[in-house]
Amino acid sequence: MKLGILSDTHDEIDRTRTAIEKLRTMGADVLIHCGDITGPEIVNLFVGTPSWFVFGNHDADRVPELRKAIREIGGVCLEWGGEIELDSKRIAVTHGHMHTDVRRLLASEPDYLFSGHSHIINDQMQGKTRRINPGALSDMEWPGVAMLNLANGVLMFVRIGSESEQMSS
Repeated sequence: MKLGILSDTHDEIDRTRTAIEKLRTMGADVLIHCGDITGPEIVNLFVGTPSWFVFGNHDADRVPELRKAIREIGGVCLEWGGEIELDSKRIAVTHGHMHTDVRRLLASEPDYLFSGHSHIINDQMQGKTRRINPGALSDMEWPGVAMLNLANGVLMFVRIGSESEQMSS
């Protein structure tokens, strides 16, 4: 199973549309958004692919609208952070701006922890958990997303822009 991981879209509708199309072309089976969605228009772009979402600090004033949009596309809202299981892997998802959420999610030692907020690409082990931050799709220097193949653990960071670039981790 291949997971497309996005974060910090900050209402960048065209760039998010391009990123989702790219992830689907690369074979993403599901999409996971790590927060700072900002508006329901972004959520609507995920229609047609199983999707999970968490809220970020820039979503706080639009939570009811975002919940409604997620429900309408058949997505799953994990609120401010939660855990899912895909292909026998436990995956915790949070935005990452609240250290207590990160500590709480790491305490259960999931296989993966996906987060955003910092806008910095990251792939590191912390204990038994592989922590992945796809970076920020709204970043002006390196707007990107990530693709994780759960079968073999291969992670690719994908730059979305005039010329797509990939780097593996």
